[in-house]
Amino acid sequence: MHLSQVAPMAWQGFLGELDTALIEITGITEDGLLIPSSSVGNNKTWLDRAKNIILEVNAWQNEALEGIHDIYYGTALPPNRVPIPLVRPDDRIGQSYFKVDPAKVKAIVLTDSPDRNLPFAAPDDVALRIAGHLIEFFEHEVKRGRLPENLLPLQSGVGNIANAVLTGLNGSRFENLTAYTEVIQDGMVDMLNSGKMRMASATSFSLSPEAAALMNQNMAFYRDKMILRPQEISNHPELVRRLGCIAMNGLIEADIYGNVNSTHVMGSRIQNGIGGSGDFARNAYVSVFMTPSVAKGGKISAIVPQASHVDHISQDVQVIVTEQGLADLRGLSPKQKAEKIIENCAHPDYQPLLRDYYKRAREHSYGLQSPCLPSEALSWHQRFIDTGSMLP
Repeated sequence: MHLSQVAPMAWQGFLGELDTALIEITGITEDGLLIPSSSVGNNKTWLDRAKNIILEVNAWQNEALEGIHDIYYGTALPPNRVPIPLVRPDDRIGQSYFKVDPAKVKAIVLTDSPDRNLPFAAPDDVALRIAGHLIEFFEHEVKRGRLPENLLPLQSGVGNIANAVLTGLNGSRFENLTAYTEVIQDGMVDMLNSGKMRMASATSFSLSPEAAALMNQNMAFYRDKMILRPQEISNHPELVRRLGCIAMNGLIEADIYGNVNSTHVMGSRIQNGIGGSGDFARNAYVSVFMTPSVAKGGKISAIVPQASHVDHISQDVQVIVTEQGLADLRGLSPKQKAEKIIENCAHPDYQPLLRDYYKRAREHSYGLQSPCLPSEALSWHQRFIDTGSMLP
């Protein structure tokens, strides 16, 4: 499910009755308002919808978190929906606290524990080359007048490649950057520390244990540089489109026409959910997907004849980047996209195979709009399942 749709689905009743919600908070004010923690998510909705509430007051969270949140209570379902009054990523349109009916609170539990997160790997050569191609693309877009000197609000998916791109931006010439994203991760914290990024808006943190501890110790420094919002606001398509976000997300595989699979390995084994990538990709000013060109030591190609599962159709994918290069797909026909993706993004071990498939598809396809050989389109995936490699 697209994350921006979770709260509306809950309000419409499609997720069933919510009996009990366990909500982490930082504290409770004297007048009964709740100070959110380092993750806002959909807690506002769970507090409203659940019949019973258990509050987990986490003493590990720094008290300086108070004031960093912007909890907007103005959303409504159609026909009562109104425009969300946010026009800049650092606008505040709500309040700093959650509201809760005291009669629903059945227990308060005291804890003292950090989030359980894995560390990010240091950017390797592949990740740094991806970052370099993307920064070069941004430079070109600024020169062409399609992006301002300080770019546009950045959205970054979670992971080592996304973190490497942020590291690259931190060393670039771009200044006064902003972020309107789902999660704040290590690379974004580094940009806030260096002054390269002016502010970041998100719904939660996704930090390595070291970065989480450092940020928690210095929360007073970050309080004026970050805003944490409900997920239905951080990921809202209306706001992504209005702000003109640059969306940068990872993928599992892309096919030669730009369809992207970001969730299922070999079409059926789920690796992760779609998260907020769909919220941002379809509505972004520039929609970027990035990945190493191969996986499993070269046994899997990230560029394939046909994606085994599609989360993002080609119309929502504007730029694909691997360590081999960048394919700007805007304004291209399907056949032009195929040629650019094969030549710019595919690994050299797989380029001849893709060229051969595409040539024969043009000659023998049922139609020529998006040439395809159905009997072969997923044969690479079947070969991997059978032999352990997509290579013949």
